[in-house]
Formats: sequence, C-alpha cells, structure tokens
Amino acid sequence: MTEPGIGRMSTPFRDSVDSLLPRFETPLVPRNSISGRALVAVVAIMTFLASLTTGAAVLISKAAGEWQSDIAREVTIQIVPAPGRDLDAAVDKAASVARAVTGIVEVRPYSRDESTKLLEPWLGSGLSLNELPVPRLIVVKLATDATPDLAQLRRMLADQVPGAVLDDHRGWIDRMRAMAGSAVVLGLCILVLMFAATILSVTFATRGAMATNKAVIEVLHFVGAKNSFIAGHFQHHFLILGLQGGAIGGGAAIILFAIASATSRWFAGTAGAEQTSALFGSFSIGLIGYAAVLGQVILIAAVTALTSRQTVNNTLEMID
Repeated sequence: MTEPGIGRMSTPFRDSVDSLLPRFETPLVPRNSISGRALVAVVAIMTFLASLTTGAAVLISKAAGEWQSDIAREVTIQIVPAPGRDLDAAVDKAASVARAVTGIVEVRPYSRDESTKLLEPWLGSGLSLNELPVPRLIVVKLATDATPDLAQLRRMLADQVPGAVLDDHRGWIDRMRAMAGSAVVLGLCILVLMFAATILSVTFATRGAMATNKAVIEVLHFVGAKNSFIAGHFQHHFLILGLQGGAIGGGAAIILFAIASATSRWFAGTAGAEQTSALFGSFSIGLIGYAAVLGQVILIAAVTALTSRQTVNNTLEMID
C-alpha cells in the first residue's frame, strides 16, 4: 500500500525523485538474463512451428485449388458393356454427340487396351480382363472461357447412346473443397494453441523478471512512479525479445520453404518429383505465404510485448 502523503510530497523532494527515476545505470529488466535467452528460444520455436503450419495450409489450399481447376475442366463419359451392345460403335456415337456441344474443345475416347492399363496400378499387369465388364471411357475437355450445358449433354447421351453415363466429378470437387477447408481450420486451431502457449510463456517470464527486480519495482512504486512507466520498460524489453525470437523462427521457416521450392525445381522431371508435385504443387508458398510468415513474426512480437505489459499492470494493481 502507498503510504499517506506520498502523493503530496514537497516540490523539492518530488523534483529530486523525478530527476532520478528515468536515469538507470542498469536497465530495469536485464537484457541478457538466462530467462530472457530461454524466452527467445521459446518464441523462436513457436514462430517456426506457426510458420510451418501456415505454409502447409497455403500449400494444401493452392494444391486443392489446382486439383479443382483441373478436374472442373474435364468430364468423363463411361459406357458400360452389356450383352449385345457394340462398345466401339457406342463409343464413336457418344464422342460425336459430345463434339456437337458448344463449349467442348476436345473429346478423346480411350481404347480397350488403354482402359485396361488404367486398372494396372490396382490389379497389376498380365491379367486378362476380357471376362470383366470394364467400361470404356471418353475424356471430354471443357473450354475455359465457356460453360457447356452438361445437362443437355446428359440428356442427349441418354437418348442416343444407351448405357452411357456422364460424370462431371462434382463429388471429387466437393471432397477436395472439404479437405482444403478442414486443413485450413486445423491450421488455425494449431496457430491458436501456439499463440496461447506463447502468451503463457511470456506471462511466466514477466512474473519471473518482476520477482527478480522486486525491490527496485517496490521502491519505484513507493516513490510515486506510475504503473505505465514501469510497464513501459517491461514492454520494450519483451518486444525486443519477441522480435529476436520471431525473426529467428520466421527466418528459419522462410529458408526451409525456399530450399524446398528450389529442390522441387531441381529434381523436376523425375518420377518422385512428379508424384510430389501432383500432390503438393511446386512447394512454393508464393508471396502470400512469405507475407503471412512475416506478418506472424510481427504479430508474435506484438503479442509478447502486450502480454508483458498487461501482466505488469495486473501485478502492480494488486500491490495498490
């Protein structure tokens, strides 16, 4: 509790106190303490993990968008074998019907051998599929600047080519969209947990720093130093620590993403690289991803400083 009369100190005494308050030969919060270095390490790790999470969410979102774009530009016509049905004639008829629809730029029927090879990754090679009802496929590519009437194409196929089924891959697109959305939500949840852990770490570090300098803080508080004056020193100190840790963690993440992008370009053309590129794209998070990482560095530093200031203010209010 502040002693009565402190707030009404004589002017000479107050002037002497005020002249001494801002002049610290040593900082109120030690800059190179063990706890400070530990907090920099914690912030760096949290920033690195948060940046990896953000980058992964960006990669998944971009890859899902590319998948959706590729699938949305293609539809498939399947013709199921049936007794007495001439598949070759049905395929030719369905292809001609598709070519007559406005907005379709390419129609490619698959032969029986090509349709059989599509099953080899699952059934293996060397199998005789003559007795199995393997459908014949026709891949139809749509124009990017026009929207063909797929409902009309479906009706024309049903009238003119019995057994033909038009698949617009809408189910795949919906699943990809749901997958991308789930990945983004999961990334946001992980980021929230990391920020919560960072806030707790800063809170404990601030209380530890205040406990270490308890005598100095009590003297300043006793002679009339405002809470904002004391909290400002802690805020500045932890802002520097947050920027240091954020720069280390964010810089490491940026370097990692740059190396991954360069490596994917270096090994482009190999079988493994093609499979990886099909799943995750070019491993480049782009300008948006790098801007998000830099934004996280600034945000974590701001959160560190504000958390420290709030902790100091709450502690000093308890002393009052």
